[in-house]
Amino acid sequence: MNARFRIAYTFSRQLEDLGISPELVLRRARLPRALFEQPQIMVTTEELFSLYAAIEASSPEPAIGLRLGSEMQPERYDPLIIAGLCSRTFEDAIQRIARFKRLVCPEDLLISERGREREVRFAWTDAHEGEPAVLVDQCFSWLLSVGQRGLGEAVSPLRVEFRRPALTDEEEVLYSAFFGCPILCGRDEDVLVFANEILSRPFVSYNPDLLGLLAPKLEEELGQRLEQKPLDEQVKIIMKQQLAGEQPTLGQVARELCMSSRSLQRKLNAQGFESFQNLLSQSRAELALHYLEHTTLEFKEIAYLLGYKDSNSFYRAFQGWEGTSPGAWREANAVFDECHVAGI
Repeated sequence: MNARFRIAYTFSRQLEDLGISPELVLRRARLPRALFEQPQIMVTTEELFSLYAAIEASSPEPAIGLRLGSEMQPERYDPLIIAGLCSRTFEDAIQRIARFKRLVCPEDLLISERGREREVRFAWTDAHEGEPAVLVDQCFSWLLSVGQRGLGEAVSPLRVEFRRPALTDEEEVLYSAFFGCPILCGRDEDVLVFANEILSRPFVSYNPDLLGLLAPKLEEELGQRLEQKPLDEQVKIIMKQQLAGEQPTLGQVARELCMSSRSLQRKLNAQGFESFQNLLSQSRAELALHYLEHTTLEFKEIAYLLGYKDSNSFYRAFQGWEGTSPGAWREANAVFDECHVAGI
């Protein structure tokens, strides 16, 4: 995963189109004045949060984040959007975008299932403070816009849940009209909640030919990033990508590394890793600590994302890793404290 966020070269132009001065934004964010002139614009999570806080402060619009995410012009589409729009279904698009996001930023796009609903959330993995509301708005409106463009029709979530304590009356009208669903504030997580059938709908923009040209290049770049890491780290990265809702197998991981199961096991043994299951356990443990520290996901949702069939299996495994319960560990270590959850 990239340790920095890559900002589109056209971002400053988009700000200008929305009546926001890029120079004022950079000054308020205390970022270099020439940042938007760089051929590759890279920022840390802290700098990204400062940038979006400055955008919010520089715009008189109460819901500027919704416009930032939804007013995408075709000539400004980046490879992530194109790959998403070329996907077979809305869920396929989200999964593909989540996979390739690892190339451009330290951010996770997570889907969890709850009965007939799917919850979609963004998690900033290097965050040590609450993300600006305008950034959450942009992410949600961007993802919904990708879905609507791909489906060729206006669709709405079942509801939107925000950590922020409340919306003004004006904001309530704007957000309800934009998302077309109830807006709930003061929740534990910033979440888009969709009906399962919405995510399973086929994209009218599905283009296997274009996807066949674009995806291999993105996969190649992912592969190059992997090759720079030791084999056990490569294996764990792939496991973490495959874990949600299922348990990766040796064969699945080997295919991702373009080798046979036997070759992968032989190489792991040669490097002192006798058990594939040990690496799987390490991957789960690392992800568990990440989710507990950097999100307020419920334990049953974490269990699902780690590939466990039930919460009890997760509890037992966590007790073995850390010698304490997930709840006690989160209380002692979580970045997302009560002030953060309240949106302060």
